Amino acid sequence: MDKMKRHLVWWGAGILVAVAAIAWWMLRPAGIPEGFAASNGRIEATEVDIATKIAGRIDTILVSEGQFVRQGEVLAKMDTRVLQEQRLEAIAQIKEAESAVAAARALLEQRQSEMRAAQSVVKQREAELDSVSKRHVRSRSLSQRGAVSVQQLDDDRAAAESARAALETAKAQVSAAKAAIEAARTSIIQAQTRVEAAQATERRIVADIDDSELKAPRDGRVQYRVAEPGEVLSAGGRVLNMVDLSDVYMTFFLPTEQAGLLKIGGEARLVLDAAPDLRIPATISFVASVAQFTPKTVETHDARLKLMFRVKARIPPELLRQHLEYVKTGLPGMAWVRLDERVPWPDALSVRLSQ
Repeated sequence: MDKMKRHLVWWGAGILVAVAAIAWWMLRPAGIPEGFAASNGRIEATEVDIATKIAGRIDTILVSEGQFVRQGEVLAKMDTRVLQEQRLEAIAQIKEAESAVAAARALLEQRQSEMRAAQSVVKQREAELDSVSKRHVRSRSLSQRGAVSVQQLDDDRAAAESARAALETAKAQVSAAKAAIEAARTSIIQAQTRVEAAQATERRIVADIDDSELKAPRDGRVQYRVAEPGEVLSAGGRVLNMVDLSDVYMTFFLPTEQAGLLKIGGEARLVLDAAPDLRIPATISFVASVAQFTPKTVETHDARLKLMFRVKARIPPELLRQHLEYVKTGLPGMAWVRLDERVPWPDALSVRLSQ
């Protein structure tokens, strides 16, 4: 009985192996057509980090992982209480500086009034000096003829000297008034500078407050929540990671003899493991200028043929927009490229998309 069971087990195993071999033979790949090349790859997309501009605490995060977002949409908010207080302080400094400007302008007007008064005094002293000088000249002429006393001559001379001294004093007051005016103008400039500095500080704080709302720089999908509300981050700390769904491509590698035949902008077809019935059109957007997988210095011809070059096939953005909900990074698949533009795409690789 046991012997019969062992025979049945061996027969069953043999049948399974035969069935597997037949299935492999029927479902085996048809091979790569002439004029084409294929390589395994993986769907990738440009990643964008959403980070804080300044250090602070995360207040709220408004999106979840996997959520689609639009450019300009607010994704997270930082705590701005400290910034709001700093803004109030800057506004107070602006008002204080503006008051200083008003006071400096009032002082300037006062100094200008004082200078006008000093200039009037100068004119008055000049007239007085002219009068006493003429009197002194007459007295001196009459004194020589004995018409006036020596005392009168001395008095007229003293009056002329006194008027001259008074004129010099008045001119000095005008000079002092001019210096005071320049000082008042300097005070105005300094006060205006303080106003501008305080206004610049307030604008910077407002900009920091605006930047505390972390917005999506482009359309895409949130990939990771790197931090959570309540966490304190340094400047540049990452909060979210998103992918740009307008720049999706498959990266794959081709040997030297095939990569050298590719044309930037040439056609490609992508077949994903998750959707083997679909044929996604793509365009060759990048061929690396440096080979990989081999030593940097290669001397022999056979070794050079083993060089592998990184290639990117980019999916058209307009096609991505029509199927955003199906776009997923990390999916493995096969990239097919045409090495000879004269060879038409076979029916098996014709574009075929889900409806």
